[in-house]
Amino acid sequence: MMPESGRLTKLVFENIRDFSASQIFESGQCFRFSRENDGSYTGVVRGCFANIKYDNEEDRLTIWSDYMPKSDALRLKFWRDYLDLDRDYLQIKRFLSDKDPVMEKAVLAGSGLRVLNQEPWETLISFIVSQNSNIPKIKGSIEAVCKLYGEKLGRFENRVLYAFPKVEALSASRVDELETCSLGYRAGYIFETARQVSVDGGAFLATADKASEEKAEEYLLNLSGVGPKVAHCVMLFSLRKTDIFPVDVWVARAMSRLYGLDEEDHESMRAYAREHFAPYGGIAQMYLFEYVRKSKTD
Repeated sequence: MMPESGRLTKLVFENIRDFSASQIFESGQCFRFSRENDGSYTGVVRGCFANIKYDNEEDRLTIWSDYMPKSDALRLKFWRDYLDLDRDYLQIKRFLSDKDPVMEKAVLAGSGLRVLNQEPWETLISFIVSQNSNIPKIKGSIEAVCKLYGEKLGRFENRVLYAFPKVEALSASRVDELETCSLGYRAGYIFETARQVSVDGGAFLATADKASEEKAEEYLLNLSGVGPKVAHCVMLFSLRKTDIFPVDVWVARAMSRLYGLDEEDHESMRAYAREHFAPYGGIAQMYLFEYVRKSKTD
């Protein structure tokens, strides 16, 4: 399995536990990975091809990629960071499981989840696209945007892979062109947000993981088409704010059904999470989402 460039390196991580490729790449936190017939997942990470496979019997993680830094140490750091391999999820699961019986069940349902540390600009646009949509449509629209404005990376199997468009490319886009990507009203949001982010060349967004939660949230909420849910997803999935508790319709229903909170009162849900799940509110949210999703399909 190789892209056209053929420039691939193989990394193998041994003794990796608390990891499920399907739960991670199909959790709704990222939209550019596809499952292959062998159970691996292929996608694009920061402009690089990646094929990631986890062997749960051997606790072995194998990554094929054309990411070519200056040293093997940087390559290892890149993937350990992206996949959050240095965080002790066993400790987090024990901590949250002790909170209440609901969370204990949720942790079991999502036992292989990890928070990906994604690129903030791509995450921002992806979650603007995600509003009032479903994962297949989201992925289709994002790929269409990448094809229209992103750099062609090469061919894998029977599909062409593209990098996510840079800030400059989308800030110079046209709304009518974006509308051809099945974005609907979101096309205007993406165009305006790209123009807003481009004012400083994307500098604040690129380093917002170092800003306080308050500063990061303030910046994001001032962007076109960004409300609390989108802002909080960006903070959790790309700015390392793991205590942020994003609330969408599914999480709201879960908190209402499982904890008796008013389904419309999202701020009370966030306050509950701050009180009961800190400092892992975002990770608790992922476990709850997976629990509700599995309960819906079981």
